[in-house]
Amino acid sequence: MTSMSVHGDFPAEDQDEQFPVIGYGRPKDRRVDLKQVQAGLAVSADGGIPVHARVFDGGAAEVSQVVGAMKDLQGMAGAREFLMVADSKLVSYANISALLAAGVDFIAPVPAAQVKDEVYAALDLAQAQAVDWVPERDVDKPAAERESYRVLEDVHTMAGRRKRDPVHRVRRVLVHSTAVAAGQRRAREKRLARAGEEMDKLAGAACGWHYGTHQKITARIGVIAAKRHVTSCLRWTITGDEGEPPALQWHFDQDVLAAEAAVDGWWALLTSIPAEQAGPDQILVHYKGQGAVERRYHDFKGPLAVAPVFVQHNRRVAALIQVICLALLVFSLIERQVRRALGSEQTMVGLYPDQRRVRPTGRMIFYHLGELTLRIGNTTDPPTIQITRGVQLHLLDLLETDITRTRWPQT
Repeated sequence: MTSMSVHGDFPAEDQDEQFPVIGYGRPKDRRVDLKQVQAGLAVSADGGIPVHARVFDGGAAEVSQVVGAMKDLQGMAGAREFLMVADSKLVSYANISALLAAGVDFIAPVPAAQVKDEVYAALDLAQAQAVDWVPERDVDKPAAERESYRVLEDVHTMAGRRKRDPVHRVRRVLVHSTAVAAGQRRAREKRLARAGEEMDKLAGAACGWHYGTHQKITARIGVIAAKRHVTSCLRWTITGDEGEPPALQWHFDQDVLAAEAAVDGWWALLTSIPAEQAGPDQILVHYKGQGAVERRYHDFKGPLAVAPVFVQHNRRVAALIQVICLALLVFSLIERQVRRALGSEQTMVGLYPDQRRVRPTGRMIFYHLGELTLRIGNTTDPPTIQITRGVQLHLLDLLETDITRTRWPQT
């Protein structure tokens, strides 16, 4: 799901209860001062085609919409089985219970709060299985610079709130990513560097007018520790008797930092797929397809973004979002058609001035085709499409579009 903030009062009594109600919620853009409406999207693994789109109330909880989406997708799939790949909002006891009862296979990351750091710290990376998969962004990089993954497997236990609730035990795939580890290490070094600069500055000003007492120094340390997220590792002492200038000494606890570094790069996935059907490495590869729906949300709010529209009723807001979802469907189908026509490599040249070979995106396809012009004709001189670049003709051929047919045949 994603949220869209709206401007205006939209009082509840003026809204149509048969349509999603605009209200306050937890906006993705952090504009808590604005009311919002939400949209949910499900896409196919083949080409990221939107096959399910819904508009939700502004205050609807994402975690409680999973079962409804699952039932809608089941109805669309008929008797066929399908695999639901989602984000961490899928993982709740109620959702997992419903998915297991319905026999729906799923993959979703475990919320960070549900796996303690001690679990990751106890893992042996050397014993983990290497995954034979390379992210698309790293394909052209040297092997040493590519992101690599390793996986281990154990069991995750989920219990309900009531004693009579059954306990679920599902597969848990523990994943280590070199890119995630590097990012966490850089973020920690940045936090420590900034906290260190501020602590050194405070130590130098400890005997000055602004920080002349123990209480003022302690209060400032609390602000630094909270702001830079170093509360767990920051150690400090203030010396000096009453009437004497205070002196501040501080350091970072290296044992705490080493414990934090031990869990860098680790995260976990839950799945109901039996081990004989897919190993932990295959589970990770399946999960990586979840990025397709995130990319479609980027298209939803990017190339398909509508200029400011003043819509004064919640039913019109819902209708506008559904129209954008239909446009996203066409947008995605055109992108998939071009990539399929290119064959297994799915790359082409001509989209960028430097002629580099890339996978065509819907945005680039529409950018080039958007500059086509139609010369209006008459009864003796039929209209023609004027092509100014070779890439335009190539894209039209990939889309199997006959440019000589400039109007629909009469029936």
